[in-house]
Amino acid sequence: MIRVQREDFSPGTEIDRLYAGNSGIGGVAVFVGLVRDLNRGPVLRAMSLEHYPGMTERELTRIEDAARARWPLQDVLIIHRFGRLEPGDRIVLVAAAAAHRDDAFEACRFLIDLLKTEAPFWKHEETANGGHWVEARDTDAVAATRWSSSSPTAGNPGPSRPRHARDRG
Repeated sequence: MIRVQREDFSPGTEIDRLYAGNSGIGGVAVFVGLVRDLNRGPVLRAMSLEHYPGMTERELTRIEDAARARWPLQDVLIIHRFGRLEPGDRIVLVAAAAAHRDDAFEACRFLIDLLKTEAPFWKHEETANGGHWVEARDTDAVAATRWSSSSPTAGNPGPSRPRHARDRG
């Protein structure tokens, strides 16, 4: 399941829904991303996340499909927020459910690594010094390369977009 939404979410409620009634699931690996108040400069007051409806969901679906091709997953959940967010707000929830924990852990890491580098989101930060668009982080690109050698997404980088479009902190 993939959702791109303005509203907050409850990780516990979402995870409960993910595995409800599926006794084949042996483990769920989860990543919850939060807005930090410190980034590369002055204290962050807020950030605004933008996306292209339709394109974003298609790209997240492609990433989910790639994870399902690599691991025997029972289910996947990706929720990503957009709009104005403040420090402490939840941005993203990624969960991978599998019969075995190693598959769930690896798939969750894969999903968030590719989401950070390939999903079309734009991030604008507001600080005491004004606002600025955030550039992609080299560390995110390096993290995603761990999957490129045998990844179903290798050679298919997704839609072309500005460098800053891929980073969410």
